[in-house]
Amino acid sequence: MSATLTERPAAAAPRGGAAPKRRTRVFALTEARWAAAATVAFLTALPLQLTGAPAWAWGPLYAIAYVTGGWEPGWAGLRALREKTLDVDLLMIVAAIGAASIGQVMDGALLIVIFATSGALEALATARTQDSVRGLLDLAPTTATRLLDNGGEQTVATEDLVVGDTILIRPGERVGADGRVLDGASEIDQATITGEPLPAAKQQGDEVFAGTLNGTGALRVKVERDASDSVIARIVAMVEEASETKAPTQLFIERVEQRYSLGMVFATLAVFLVPLAFGAAVTGSLLRAMTFMIVASPCAVVLATMPPLLSAIANAGRHGVLVKSAVVMERLGQVDAVALDKTGTLTEGTPRITALLPLAGSGLDEDELLTLAAAAEHPSEHPLARAVVEAARRRGLDLPVAEGFASTPGVGVTATVSGAVIAVGAPARLLDGADHAPSPEAEATAVAEELERDGRTAVLVRRDGVPVGVLGVADRLRPDAAATVTALAALTGAAPVLVTGDNPRAAARLAAEVGITDVRAGLLPQDKVAAVREQERAGRKVLVIGDGVNDAPALAAAHTGIAMGRAGSDLALETADAVVVRDELATVPTVIALSRAARRLVVQNLVIASVFISGLVVWDLVATLPLPLGVLGHEGSTVIVGLNGLRLLRESAWKRAGATGPRPVQEPVRARRSR
Repeated sequence: MSATLTERPAAAAPRGGAAPKRRTRVFALTEARWAAAATVAFLTALPLQLTGAPAWAWGPLYAIAYVTGGWEPGWAGLRALREKTLDVDLLMIVAAIGAASIGQVMDGALLIVIFATSGALEALATARTQDSVRGLLDLAPTTATRLLDNGGEQTVATEDLVVGDTILIRPGERVGADGRVLDGASEIDQATITGEPLPAAKQQGDEVFAGTLNGTGALRVKVERDASDSVIARIVAMVEEASETKAPTQLFIERVEQRYSLGMVFATLAVFLVPLAFGAAVTGSLLRAMTFMIVASPCAVVLATMPPLLSAIANAGRHGVLVKSAVVMERLGQVDAVALDKTGTLTEGTPRITALLPLAGSGLDEDELLTLAAAAEHPSEHPLARAVVEAARRRGLDLPVAEGFASTPGVGVTATVSGAVIAVGAPARLLDGADHAPSPEAEATAVAEELERDGRTAVLVRRDGVPVGVLGVADRLRPDAAATVTALAALTGAAPVLVTGDNPRAAARLAAEVGITDVRAGLLPQDKVAAVREQERAGRKVLVIGDGVNDAPALAAAHTGIAMGRAGSDLALETADAVVVRDELATVPTVIALSRAARRLVVQNLVIASVFISGLVVWDLVATLPLPLGVLGHEGSTVIVGLNGLRLLRESAWKRAGATGPRPVQEPVRARRSR
């Protein structure tokens, strides 16, 4: 190995080791600082008041607590009122001031302190949710070593790397950009991107991701994505975009909130005025009314929906599934039917040589047949040509130079290889239709038909006009496809449907391998849309999973659409509601299960909030609810609801959701561990 790969220049910045963990500090939040100031003032004033100190000693301290803890929510409430929106924050401040006006200064200050502390906890929870996703950015190094055309090296900022640059990844360094290995071999710890517990072996031609940690080898990597388009950057951008949306449940709650808040104001006036009409004391009536206003406020209800959904979005994003909005996360849990594309979705989307069949009388063995075909196909960019050349590379074959290369779309290629004219292409186009046995044409036709009956694509090889062999090409099934189909059927209660533009024989063969019985083959894009709408007319909520341009109309027409991100077309990625960045099909049932867990938490939160509010309201109306206890109950329920929603941020939440998914996918991991 060259010195470039083994020696570290002095200018290179060290980038190995664990990435710093991005974590918002409590007092970095203004809400936390104001809440702390209010708490300190309150805790200083309280013992002075209880020990009989004069009012001038503790009164100003309570005033400080009111101002520091209440000015921010009060100002926000006034701004909302100017927009003709009644904010519950403003109602809390009014209640505190009302308590102080009847001599309950300590109770009002306690309300302010608890309310400010609750707001600080909510702000911290939101910040930590964002940290869990934005922390991915810390995994990507700030600099990279770019290799120059003259053999030199240059340390540059990773954001300055462009597609086509070659970078050097030394042992222990983090990969600076998404790319493909040009030279070298190593093991990459890519747990942060793929979740693999063990390092993955990387060699020439393998893909690597920004932010993953290199092992003991050195790699030259060709940059294939800009920094802004890396897997990590896409996860962060799309999750942040999703966090700005609101789910239908949240929008409904916010619409109800306005009417509820107005009704609560009128109810509070009634609680105050009705007892007065029957001769009750002003102080007692006002205190009961202020307590009612506090405990009846819908703070916990408002907070019931978004924390679970945003936590689920962040968790899915960490595992390579980009859910574009809270609306989508909520809808994913509603799907009860699935339609799957074939190529690039259930399969890897990369053709591979599966059969090498020299014809009798050709005098060729498998390697010689493949050498001729690969030499002729080498200059071509067609996917089938790349499959032929890749097969030759894997066998270590030396390819002679092809001359006079020509390509005819829909037919194949021709080139002169070792003095012979080699043609490689579709049998139907290259054969002259002769069917009299035992001619090479008749034998080639029979072999090609047998391959096609088996669901494979046949590629004919001719030498100087005479057929000498047939290659079988097939798209390889994803290793987790069958288990994913089983998991989706278990989650939705209905077997998935295969919708593909491929020929019926190939579709049927693959469907049998993964356990799909409902196969719709030979479909045009509009036919796929029709298949989706047929199920929707039957009352099903259909999830479509695809990757290509021809899948985009169906993705748009479906209740929810998921695109396979690595090989997916730009149109499919834009149209889909969610993107599987790492092309791990097994994550689809997991994210559906995670969505359902989020929906269950929303229901739990609404029940918790309703029980607290109704219980405290009844207590205040039929008995005497102390104001401090009402404050504790109201704010406590808000904090409980918020923290309950954040449970889905934990890694264990993803693992629990994955327990309903395709378990056989984990077998290779266990096998590696046992070795």
